[in-house]
Amino acid sequence: MMTRTNDDSWEVAGRRFRSRLIIGTGKYKDYAENAAALEASGAEIVTVALRRVNLMEPGQPKLVDFIDPKKVTYLPNTAGCYTGEEAIRTLRLAREAGGWTLVKLEVLGDRKTLYPDMIETLRAADILIKDGFEVMVYCTDDPLMCKRLEEIGCAAIMPLAAPIGSGLGIQNPVNIRLIVEQARVPVLVDAGVGTASDAAIAMELGCDGVLMNTAIAEAKSPVQMARAMKLAVEAGRLAYLSGRMKKKLYADPSSPLAGLI
Repeated sequence: MMTRTNDDSWEVAGRRFRSRLIIGTGKYKDYAENAAALEASGAEIVTVALRRVNLMEPGQPKLVDFIDPKKVTYLPNTAGCYTGEEAIRTLRLAREAGGWTLVKLEVLGDRKTLYPDMIETLRAADILIKDGFEVMVYCTDDPLMCKRLEEIGCAAIMPLAAPIGSGLGIQNPVNIRLIVEQARVPVLVDAGVGTASDAAIAMELGCDGVLMNTAIAEAKSPVQMARAMKLAVEAGRLAYLSGRMKKKLYADPSSPLAGLI
């Protein structure tokens, strides 16, 4: 049985982190609210949609003015890319602009579901890894495809819980558990989390972390929700390490029956 230690950090691509929560940088009313939510969440990594977030444009509010990339790890992602070529080009530009090599790859299949196109994702991941990138990859919750992504060298596997932005929570816990059990790299649930209990369930299944954006950004109080998510991830992780009781069909009295009058 796993036991909790004082150092319950995790590692991806040689980088070590204490927080197992990753948050996004989209859909907030402004960068100030995003920064406040980040602080409340305790997250050490933020995803940055390179096509949607202003990093460099002068005269406009810039994310780097509110979230210091020297203190927080930026994880450039390819949100909005529908072909492998688009994703590869976007990340190569990110490397030239900011020196980023740890990246999140997502290649979407259609605009209605935003499900990943796994054929294009696998092809793009292979090219990026051979080009020196450390790829954390958004993917379906298919254990076989997740294993393929790991075998070609992905640094982390990030299966969806439900469609992006849906808030439906984990729809297939069996597959998530299978992915976790077979993986030798970090597994992080990515997409579909809606509230704190969803994050706790992901961690109870043994995931190394949870990535979310909409669940915090579109809450009535994003900062409060960010705090709730921090606590949920910590609680779910501790519950997983503690080893839950077995489920039973019938009641089992908490107090011993022996010695009763």
